[in-house]
Parts: sequence; structure tokens; C-alpha cells
Amino acid sequence: MTENTFPVYTADMIVSFYRTEVLVGQEAKHFTKSDFTPVPKPEAIQTLYMRVLHLLYRCRPEYHSMVSTASDMESLKPACTQKYYVNGTSLEKQKTTTILSAIMNFLQFRKQRMEIMLEKQAKFRADMDKLQAYTRGNLEAEKKIEMLTTIPPEQQAEADELAAALSELQATTMHEYQEVNAENDSIAEWKTKIAEKTQKLAQVKVDVSSLKEDIGRLKSQIVESPEELKSQMEKMRENVKNIKNSIEETDERVVEMQNMVQGETHCEAENQQMYNLLQDLESSMNNAKQRQEKYQELMAQYEKKQKELKNVCIEEGQLKRAQDKKLDKECKQNIRRQKKREMKEQHVQDMHQKREEMADKIQEITGEMQQLKAKIKSLRDVCNEETAIAQVQPQEGASLHKRIDMHIMEAS
Repeated sequence: MTENTFPVYTADMIVSFYRTEVLVGQEAKHFTKSDFTPVPKPEAIQTLYMRVLHLLYRCRPEYHSMVSTASDMESLKPACTQKYYVNGTSLEKQKTTTILSAIMNFLQFRKQRMEIMLEKQAKFRADMDKLQAYTRGNLEAEKKIEMLTTIPPEQQAEADELAAALSELQATTMHEYQEVNAENDSIAEWKTKIAEKTQKLAQVKVDVSSLKEDIGRLKSQIVESPEELKSQMEKMRENVKNIKNSIEETDERVVEMQNMVQGETHCEAENQQMYNLLQDLESSMNNAKQRQEKYQELMAQYEKKQKELKNVCIEEGQLKRAQDKKLDKECKQNIRRQKKREMKEQHVQDMHQKREEMADKIQEITGEMQQLKAKIKSLRDVCNEETAIAQVQPQEGASLHKRIDMHIMEAS
């Protein structure tokens, strides 16, 4: 015991620990360090060990009374690597302290591991509860996704109609977009033409005003012939007529352009409605896409939780196997103890039976001895009587001796 893997505690620490953790009631109150030092007391040490066994294996104290302490100690001494007992029942002080320290260290380690195991069990139960909640949530989410993605049979025809109408509407919208783009191009061309015509008209007006000024100035300066004046006036009238015709054509073009603008505005309103419908459709598709992504996330979480559940089941199976092994071992130990108990009981019964048979034989021998003693007493009385008669009648001595010899032979 010189090389230990555990600390050897002081007597006060040992007494304090065993009083609080192992012993109960009067045993804890009366346990002191004088029970194991300087000279260990076998009764106190045996009581302490029985309490330790009861704490570890639930081995009740009455089980220990079935075993002879001295004989068991003698039988166990060869199997022990350390000679703990000296002269059968006397204990060694240093080894007692070391063994008590070892038991104390083991109990502390056992308590610590049990606390850790209880924490792991609580965490395992919490994880199992979370896993069940996540599983229920995944199942509910799958049901909701299936309900949202599945079209009822009574609405299947309506959904097909809506899909066909939507595709037709998309095709019509694309065609109208193309027409609107073409009309926008033509409107832009007409606007450029109108701008050019307006610019030309303004230039013509400027030219007309300048010409009028020139004519007035020239009239004041030059007296022309009536024919030339008449021809110039006709030319001017033709120019004015041409200008009026161009203005009327321009007005007609403007009216046409206004009508086209109104039609364009109406088309833009219809296009806006179609755009709103397309936006609603896009939002619904985005919602469906988001639901699909959420479904994929939920499926990933579900697979992750399934893996965690599988790992937890594997750990649970390992714990169950370890527990089954432990229970099997305890069962085998209980069976061995039961067999030993039955053998001891049978041995005790055989001893009782032999004791009763010996008592009967002793009683028979005692009866025979009493009968023999009575015969000897009666023979002694007869001998005394014969002796008295022999003293009175010496002549009959020979016959008396013969009778005494005969009686002695009968008695033997």
C-alpha cells in the first residue's frame, strides 16, 4: 500500500465523511476516530463496511449475519494481495486508515459521477422533448405545405382555366406591348414631323411678316405697275393659301395625334392593369418560392433531427445494453447468493437433524446406564445380604461364593 493512486486522509476527515455520508442515526453519533485508531475495533469496522455495502449494492445488514466472520476472513486471506487481517480478527491501524481513505475516495468519485450522469439524463430528456416538439412541428409544416401545394379536385378545373387564361393573358399582353411599342415609335416620328412642320410654319410666318414689311417699305419707295402688283398679290395669295392648307393639314395631324394619344393613354391604363396583374402573379410566385425554400429548410432541419434522433437512439441502446448487463450480473450474483443461502440452510437443517439423532442416542444410552446402575445396586444389596448370611453361617460360604460369582457373571 505504499504506492496509492488516491490520497490518504486524516482521521478527522474520515470521521467527518463517514458520519455525514455513510452512517445514520446513533451509529453516526457514536462513531469516532478511536474506533479505528490507534487500535481498530472489529465491531465498528464491520458495521462501517456493512453500511458501505448497503449504500453501494443495497445489501441489507441481516444478510451479513448468515456468514461466520472468522471463517470468512480465514478463507479470504489467501485471495487478498494485502494482508489486512492479523490473527484472524485483529486489524492493522495503517491499513485500516488506507482502506477507509480508498473507500472514501471511491464514494466521492461515485457521487460526482452520479451527479454528472443525472445532469446528462436531464439534458437527454430535454433534448428528447425538443426533438419530439421539432418532429411535431415538421409534421405540421409538411401537412400545411401539402395542403397549400395540393389543389382540391373540385377546384382543379378552375385552376386549369385560370392557368390557360393566364397564359393567354401573357401572350396578349406581350402582343399589346409590341403594338404599343410600335405606336410609340410612330408617335415619336409624328412628333418629330410636327415639330419640323411647326418650325417651318414659324419660319414661314417670320418670312411673311418680313415680306410684308419689305412690301410696305417698297410700296413707299417704288411705284410699281398695276400688273406686276397684281401678279405679286396673286403670288402672295397663293402663298397664303398654301400656308393655310399646311396649317389645316397640321391641325388635322394634331387631331389625329390627339386621338392617338388618347388611345395610347387607354392602352397605357390597360397595360397598367395587366402590369398590376403580373405583379400580383409575381408576388404569388415569390410567396410560393419562399414557401418552397421554407419547406426545404424544414426538411433539412427534419433530416438533421432524424440524425440526432438516430444518435440518441444508439446511445439509448448502448445505455440499455449496459443496464441489461448490469442487471444480468446482479441477477447472477443474487442467484449465487440464493444458492449459498440454500446450501447453508440445508447444512443447518442437517446439523439440527444430526443433533436430534445424537440427543436420542444419548437419551437411550442414559436410560441403559440408569438400568445398569439399578441392577448393580440390586446386586450390591443381594451381595450385602449374602455376606451377612455368610457371616452367620460359615458353612455355607462355598455355596455363597458360587452364587456371588454367578451374579457377577450375569451382571457383566
